[in-house]
Formats: sequence, C-alpha cells, structure tokens
Amino acid sequence: MWRELAPIGRHPGSGGYRRFAWTGADAECRAWFEEQARTRGLVHEVDRNGNQWAWLGDPTAGDAVVTGSHLDSVPDGGAFDGPLGVVSSFAALDELRARGVEFGKPFAIVNFGDEEGARFGLACVGSRLTAGQLTVEQAHRLTDGDGITLPRAMEAAGYDPDAIGPDPERLGRIGAFVELHVEQGRALDLSGDPVGIASAIWPHGRWRFDFRGEANHAGTTRLADRRDPMLSYAETVLAARREAELAGAVATFGKIAVEPNGVNAIPSLVRGWLDSRAADQTSLDAVVGGVEKAAREYAEAHGVDLDVVRESFTPVVEFDHALRDELARILGKDRDPGLTVPVLGTGAGHDAGILSGSIPSAMLFVRNPTGVSHSPAEYAAEDDCLAGVTALADVLEGLVRR
Repeated sequence: MWRELAPIGRHPGSGGYRRFAWTGADAECRAWFEEQARTRGLVHEVDRNGNQWAWLGDPTAGDAVVTGSHLDSVPDGGAFDGPLGVVSSFAALDELRARGVEFGKPFAIVNFGDEEGARFGLACVGSRLTAGQLTVEQAHRLTDGDGITLPRAMEAAGYDPDAIGPDPERLGRIGAFVELHVEQGRALDLSGDPVGIASAIWPHGRWRFDFRGEANHAGTTRLADRRDPMLSYAETVLAARREAELAGAVATFGKIAVEPNGVNAIPSLVRGWLDSRAADQTSLDAVVGGVEKAAREYAEAHGVDLDVVRESFTPVVEFDHALRDELARILGKDRDPGLTVPVLGTGAGHDAGILSGSIPSAMLFVRNPTGVSHSPAEYAAEDDCLAGVTALADVLEGLVRR
C-alpha cells in the first residue's frame, strides 16, 4: 500500500508532496482509497462533504467504530502526515481479520477531505463541515490563490457543492473515532517509546496581518520619505519569536504576500500570516495580543496602516477521557502489566480534534525520530510504523468487541 501511494502528488524537484484538495493528485488519492476498500470487500461511500468512507457492517446500525485520517498535504509536505493513518487503518483491518476477530459493531475507515487547508486556507474543511463547525455560506466563500472558489473546485472534480453541510445523522451513528498519526514533534523519541496516546490539542489559530504603506522607487526615494510596510512586518516577525519564548508557546510567520513584489519597488502592501499555538488559552492570548501590540507600534513608527484579521481559531481540545483511558488500558495492562504508554499533548490540529466536540474521539501517535513534519524530511521507521499498526489493531479489537 505504501509503495502504491508514495508516487502520487510527489514533486520531482522538491521531493515533497502537493496533494491539494480537488486537484488531480487528490483524485488519484481518492481512487487509491476506493480501490483499497473494494479489494477488502468494504462498501465505499462518499458523503455530502466529499469525505470517503469504507464500511464493514451496516452503517446505519449505530455505535460504529471508525478509524482513519487524511491523504492531502501541505505544500511540499512529507509522506507520513495523514497517509500513515489511512494506510495503518487498512493494515489494522487486515490484522484483525488475520486474528479472526468477530466484529460486534459496524466498522469504517475514513479519508477526510482537505484536512491541511493548503488550497483554501482553512484546515479540516471536510470534518468541520460534517460537524457543523463551518457553515455552508462560509465554505462557499473560500477561495484559492487563483481566485477559484471551493464550490467551483468541487464541481470541477465531479462533486456537488450544493450538497455540503452539517451531517449530524452520520456522526450520530459513530460510537468512537480513533485517528493514528505520525507525531509532529520529538516527545516519543525523547521518551524512547514507539507509540503514544494523545491527551489534548493545544488551542491554536491563524491571524492575517496587513501592513499598508506606499509604493515608490527603491533607488530614488529617500529613507526618511518612505512608508515601507516591509520594515514593520520584519520587526513583527521578530516580536512573534520573543512573545512565544516568553509564554512557552510557538508563533510562526510562515506565509507572506507582497505588492507590487518588485525588486526595485518599495512595497505598498505586505500581508503576513501568523500561526500561533500554546498549551492553554491564557498563554495563546498573551502571545497574539503581544504580537499585535508590537505590530501596531512598529506600523505607527513607519507611517504604515495595519489591519489584523483572525482567519481561524480552534480552542483547546481535550480528547474524551473515557476513550483515552480505554486506549491506555488496552495498550498497557492488556499487553503487559508493567507497561505504560505515554500520554502527550500536541500543538497540531487534526480531524479527531474537530470531531471530539460531537463524538468520543482519541488519537495514537507513532514516533518521529527527527520531529520534522510538514517537510519532505518527515520520517518514521518501519518498525515503529508496524508497532503503530499493532497498537491500532489492539485498540480496534477492544472497541469492536465491547
């Protein structure tokens, strides 16, 4: 499975993946998922929001056990973020069948659409729509860098954009959702454990900073006469680092747009996107508030106007404690009375976090020896991946039998 999926959407120059929502690479990934379902005798289904499901048993019976993740990527992303969870889900099902497990509940594997938000700027679109955390009106306003709207992109890919929206009936049939994911950090590497359990997702969000100055000639405009928004932006980037360090959080300006974007022109507009995450809401508020305060001071000093817009926000997500404890019991005492499985928080958002407000959800992490993610250097050793499959199979066996 891994070899078949690996070439899809891989850029020959960067070695990273460009599997963006409703593109050709996305279609190939979807076809791969449907084929994996078909070869296992599972019923393949695409819901109103474009999420793919592979069902074993009656989907309408209720109390279903669901696992899976996503197949799309960030620009030039790694091979493991998302796909490891989907591949491991099919492999775990194969393992359960090899064990002769009798399924007492409906079971499904899911591929959520547009989790990374690489094309339309909003993460977890498929799961947000399903859970009612993104309205139809908001979704229809989403636009990519080429001005193509989400509805137009869906229609071009053969899907009905008028059908999207909340799907409480579907979520009501699910009794538990477990997502396996490569760890996006080094906690497991530092603890020496191949697999861990998620405790919570840090509160996080994205803020757009628009610095508006005055375009002018780079060679003839005196420094004293300039209203250069790039200076205010640059100082704000440094302020974000300082504020994050003070709060024990993270803050990143990772995307920028400049107008007119000429080598010999002073910019008229510098637009930067801030991504910030912290262990608690108070710390996150302190970081973002501190960055905005500094940005406004820098903008005033350089004669630049500033607008700050919060584009997305997700509060702290505590995974269902009963389900989390059940995973710990299955992976601990049931395997080895002396074994403990580490429980750790994460600063990365996931579909499981979106769904946790509607259904009991939990996550497993597989060790990432470098901690690198959202990069072609993202990596997990084969032995650790297999340990993840075994852990997921153990968890699913316990859930489908209870």
